[in-house]
Amino acid sequence: MGLAFGLSLSVIGAAWGIFLTGSSLVGAAVKSPRIRSKNLISVIFCEATAIYGVIMAIVLNGLMKKPEGGIENGSFTDEWNWSSFYFAGYGVFSSGLSVGLTNVASGVAVGIAGSSCALADAQDSSLFVKILIVEIFASALGIFGIIVGIIQSNSCQFPYDVAN
Repeated sequence: MGLAFGLSLSVIGAAWGIFLTGSSLVGAAVKSPRIRSKNLISVIFCEATAIYGVIMAIVLNGLMKKPEGGIENGSFTDEWNWSSFYFAGYGVFSSGLSVGLTNVASGVAVGIAGSSCALADAQDSSLFVKILIVEIFASALGIFGIIVGIIQSNSCQFPYDVAN
């Protein structure tokens, strides 16, 4: 579930940001067609949040393997350390959820900043770089989220055999 939440919420955040940026970009390009190509960077920043979710999904998927040993008649024996399974499972869930929620916030923030960047650039081209800096700071939220998710997932050790 953590892997699914991390990936799906990251894609939702990216889509929401692209919607916000793209709609303003298309509307502002009617007045000033010169902004179309250089404001596409705002869409790229939104898409980065989806990529962060994919990276975290790959990291979390690498943690999970099929357990070996200690299985009798298709079910686990009592020799397993169930508290390690619970700890690792909740760790994967919380890291995926934190990355997903952070990327929703990052996608919306980048979308709003990208929308403002397109509208301001249509009015005055000297404002593009100034507002792009704000958009970069909004994109950093997604980077912080994936760093926190990786730190959380580092403590998730699933036992693979009865000895663990």
